[in-house]
Amino acid sequence: MTGISELIEKLRFRGARTVALQFPAGLKRRSIAVATALEKGGFSVIISGDPCYGACDLSLDLLSYADVLVHFGHTPLVHYEAVIYEPCTVDFDPGIVRKAVPLFSGTTIGLVTTAQHTHLLGECARILRSSGFDVLVRPGDGRTPEPGQVLGCSFSAARIPGATDILYIGTGLFHPMGVSLAAGIRVVTLDPLSGEVNVVNADRFLRKRHAIVEKSRDAPVFGIIVSRKPGQNRYALAQRLTSLGRTAFPIFMDEVSPAELLNLGFPAYVNTACPRLAYDDQILFPVPVLTSLEFEILCGLRSWDEYRMDEI
Repeated sequence: MTGISELIEKLRFRGARTVALQFPAGLKRRSIAVATALEKGGFSVIISGDPCYGACDLSLDLLSYADVLVHFGHTPLVHYEAVIYEPCTVDFDPGIVRKAVPLFSGTTIGLVTTAQHTHLLGECARILRSSGFDVLVRPGDGRTPEPGQVLGCSFSAARIPGATDILYIGTGLFHPMGVSLAAGIRVVTLDPLSGEVNVVNADRFLRKRHAIVEKSRDAPVFGIIVSRKPGQNRYALAQRLTSLGRTAFPIFMDEVSPAELLNLGFPAYVNTACPRLAYDDQILFPVPVLTSLEFEILCGLRSWDEYRMDEI
């Protein structure tokens, strides 16, 4: 995240007087300090208190009350003249990538990570090259503007022709699982904070998803979840899914919650909103929630051999 003085310069250049601030959960406690500093800089400030799940989830409604929306923690995704993105970087010692070397199966390594670590990929690549590896990093594009960047809804940076292995640098299991299914080659995951390294195995994940699809096979009707959020709306996809031979109806939702799905009463749903909903929250939902690709498998349009993570 850039300093307050740089942000103030950006806001003054735009002629802003009232500024809206939006933070994801992990940064929300910074809102008081940022708002106080901006107020001292001569701006009126309002703060979004709603949940924020990513750069796809902009609080554009606040622009009815403010001249500019400052969205913290994520790289640009949906471009609006009145929105300023302020990404947040997290440092680590790039030398830690040496811990992954014993797990590589070949000598041509693709590097991927999440937005907070992309600023260190160049140094990580240099260290691996000094150890005798060819290192490949895909340029940024579309939803992932930083080189080597992956999102929970976009793993294009992991599709690296010629790579024998992919090294994912980051925390958690979701992103490296998506990288593994997108790349189709060996993926080594390195937690830069704990130093833990592992080889990704998608078998257990795929078995769980297969069970969820089978559980929904006899559902007489499906609800197709459609998000109103600017970076998640895939209504055209939802319309196509309603024509695949199963009875299905689009359902527009701002917030997808277990309680609301229970109240709606559908025996199964297909998610076209944030792809992580079907994966991360399935244990909370009262009935199966499929991805669009899983629904196509259920309808006989794809085979399990073609399985991949849902991406936008």
